[in-house]
Amino acid sequence: MSTVTNLNQFRKRKARAEKRAQGDENAVKFGRTKAQKTLEEAQKARMNAALDAHEREEKE
Repeated sequence: MSTVTNLNQFRKRKARAEKRAQGDENAVKFGRTKAQKTLEEAQKARMNAALDAHEREEKE
């Protein structure tokens, strides 16, 4: 005898797998981790501070 398959569960499982695959694809395409974003933000702030420290005259 064959095993009974619940089609609703099968359909939902398939949809979840497709969404997960799409999300993984988007993460590769667009995503950066929170740590990477924070690091880049800190580096940008440090770079701007160093640039401001080397100004010759004040801004008007």
